[in-house]
Amino acid sequence: MLFLILSILCSVSVGVLFKIARKYNTSNTQIVAYNYIFALSLCYLSFSPDITAISVAAPWNLYIVIGVLLPSIFLFLALSIKHMGIVKTDAAQRLSLFIPILAAWLLFKEDFNILKVIALLIAIPALLLILNKPTDKTTNKWIYPAVVLFGFGIIDVLFKQIATYTDLPYTTSLFAIFAISMTIMIVVIIYEIIFKKVKLTANNILFGGLVGILNFGNILFYLKAHKEFADNPSTVFAGMNMGVIIIGSLIGILIFKEKQSKMNYLGLFLALIAIVLIVISQNSK
Repeated sequence: MLFLILSILCSVSVGVLFKIARKYNTSNTQIVAYNYIFALSLCYLSFSPDITAISVAAPWNLYIVIGVLLPSIFLFLALSIKHMGIVKTDAAQRLSLFIPILAAWLLFKEDFNILKVIALLIAIPALLLILNKPTDKTTNKWIYPAVVLFGFGIIDVLFKQIATYTDLPYTTSLFAIFAISMTIMIVVIIYEIIFKKVKLTANNILFGGLVGILNFGNILFYLKAHKEFADNPSTVFAGMNMGVIIIGSLIGILIFKEKQSKMNYLGLFLALIAIVLIVISQNSK
């Protein structure tokens, strides 16, 4: 259970760091770039991937697509936290689990039982209620958490495709993807330095390093949690998604004083119900 709790805390802490970083005149682009430098280094040190085993036959099309999507969605994650808060962003990210479920049904022809149908019917209004912004003078930037939801959902589908490629260990594929993401972000940073005269600052290195450590920790502890609960993976699945929504909501509301309407709270409650139904449906196969 410890690994699952640590994975949840790492996931929520990434959002907290992006929220805090705003106060220190930081660059999300640089933070994401340094994040991948640290995450890639930790991946190499922890998993010791055999880089020489990565051949031309590897699923490079998937590697490249995910490598581009990861930093892109990470930037939208930061924007979503900035404009919509941790509560809505974490909830949207966790509701992205319905994208791979739909893909499994529509693309891979897996069984779609009645519980999954009910969960989906509950998840749609839950999302609309969560993204509804209380009436005030600010604009509802719902597009950011919406992109986070669809982005992470698509990434999850692609990662599941990589998991079916058994010629390479999953962690080696992860290293290759992190390397692509890091390369892309370094190119972006170089462009900003040359053409936009953006300066590298220590604040960005600090926050980027912390995000990278937490980002990697989330993955590491999540994998360890699945090993610990090898006979009951739904425990990890439910604990992770529900834990992030609950803890993320508590931090956003109690610490950062993010205002939520009654409809937002109803949406969060419905999201938890939808996740519980999905877990039950997985066990009833």
